[in-house]
Amino acid sequence: MNIEKPVARPDNAYFSSGPCAKYPTFSADKLLSAAVGRSHRASVGKKKLKQLIDGVREILEVPSDYKVGIVPASDTGAVEMAMWSLLGARNTTMVAWESFGKDWINDVVNELKINPKIITADYGHIVDMSSIDYDNDVVFTWNGTTSGVCMKNGDHIPLARKGLTICDATSAAFAIRLPFEKLDVTTFSWQKVMGGEAAHGIIILSPKAIERLESHKVNWPIPKIFRMTKNNKLIQGIFEGATINTPSMLAVEDFLYALEWAREIGGLYELISRAETNAKTVWSFCDQRDWIDNLAIDRETRSVTSVCLKFTDPKIKDGVTFSKAIVKRLEDEEVAYDIASYRDAPPGLRIWCGGTVNKIDLEQMLPWLEWAYHEELARQI
Repeated sequence: MNIEKPVARPDNAYFSSGPCAKYPTFSADKLLSAAVGRSHRASVGKKKLKQLIDGVREILEVPSDYKVGIVPASDTGAVEMAMWSLLGARNTTMVAWESFGKDWINDVVNELKINPKIITADYGHIVDMSSIDYDNDVVFTWNGTTSGVCMKNGDHIPLARKGLTICDATSAAFAIRLPFEKLDVTTFSWQKVMGGEAAHGIIILSPKAIERLESHKVNWPIPKIFRMTKNNKLIQGIFEGATINTPSMLAVEDFLYALEWAREIGGLYELISRAETNAKTVWSFCDQRDWIDNLAIDRETRSVTSVCLKFTDPKIKDGVTFSKAIVKRLEDEEVAYDIASYRDAPPGLRIWCGGTVNKIDLEQMLPWLEWAYHEELARQI
């Protein structure tokens, strides 16, 4: 089949799943107001860090009795901090349906030497969250960034639970409405849905998680960057702008402007709407073609941010080679950057559809995907 090469190109070809596209009104000139060259412990630094914390609380609608803190090492650091500081008091259940969830299992088993109950699902599927005993501490990922499979909701998590729920929400926060009453620890990095610069994480603690921190002594040494208590009391400064290690004030300034943009467009409601509209644009494209499909098996558990796709044409002999060739063609044409599937995931594509992406850019990129598919198929067969 001969497909004419498209003419229109997206204004923004950045569809990476992390770091993700900058918010549409981003300009490097805005970073000139950053508190560079100043100590993050000076009043100007602490003020900006506190503004960031307050902005996260406002946009995500975090309950007033929950603590929001900035931590080192992105979402990975936040998840590890939670596991190293909180686990061991009760039995633990580890849940995974993609690569990062499996990383958390590896660390709990091989580093913390806990013997957890492990529940996993293959790529494209999700664990039955109703089958879990929530009197255990439960560690899970809300949105599988590398699988494109997302929890439908938190309905199966009981309000009256004895264990803690520790949720890696890094590609879900700011794109879905998180039920904080069901979550005791929520982690994410602002490089994902809000398109911030990398290296910083956010951790959100419920009163129940704080109580555990202040009453439970773990059986292993905790590295300094993971410590949230001193003398069995929560280190309040972490949640007021006094970070554990030195943050990048450039990254802080960038995220402050991203939060301002979110506020200006309508907050969480509009961020969710943009992500859902973007994802549906890609889903509709796939639904109208018999050679590409969503990796998520159940339509109700499709991610609206990290949309993972698979090529279904039986004429494709080597999915890995074919997918790499498509990615290279689109990058060479400068119409889509960094849309290869994650290295541990099945071969295919991963297109970021979070709220910082404009729908028109997806609409102009997708014809190029169709052109690249037909060009590469003709070449390979």
